[in-house]
Amino acid sequence: QVDLVESGGGLVQAGGSLRLSCEAPGRDYTNYAMGWFRQAPGKEREFVAAVTGGTKTTYYGESVKGRFTISRGIAKNTVTLQMNSLKPDDTAVYYCVAKISLGTFTSVDSYPYWGRGTQVTVSS
Repeated sequence: QVDLVESGGGLVQAGGSLRLSCEAPGRDYTNYAMGWFRQAPGKEREFVAAVTGGTKTTYYGESVKGRFTISRGIAKNTVTLQMNSLKPDDTAVYYCVAKISLGTFTSVDSYPYWGRGTQVTVSS
């Protein structure tokens, strides 16, 4: 069992920024990729961003490229998502995910570990 704890969600106006954080208490994620998915009401879960272990290579979904930045924290068990220029379409529950840092990093089915999610709401 892996616990991923998200924080930082909330309500923001369009054009604003939010910063999400995720922590896996008591666990070393050096060899794990960590990332974020999101799910809006009535829609499937969508890949947002991921960062690998080791090389810290980053991946982004097309809809967030240039606006969101993912990074690993100084502590090996944390990841943050800086979200800028937010749009109402970014409104969703955001989930932190983790997996061994191998294979694909953008597929929802490749991540066995999920947090409970944090709500992000962007008003127009």
